[in-house]
Amino acid sequence: MAERDVEREYSVADFAAKLRRLADALESGKPFRIQIAGERFTVPKNAQVSVEHERGDDEEEVEFQLKWTLADSDEEPEDDTEV
Repeated sequence: MAERDVEREYSVADFAAKLRRLADALESGKPFRIQIAGERFTVPKNAQVSVEHERGDDEEEVEFQLKWTLADSDEEPEDDTEV
């Protein structure tokens, strides 16, 4: 599988809706599907979750990260709604 590193900006309302859906999937212990920049994939229920904070000279950044192995992403979610 080819390496990929993309970033997409969303409106506050759209981002909040995506976070709600993510939180629901995490709390229920279910995998979920997400589409980013035209590619759809499954985030497995056992993905590792972390929060990262970076500070530079003139800006700060917070990243919510989900990590998993490709072998774990074979699970199929119950719903295939785009995030």
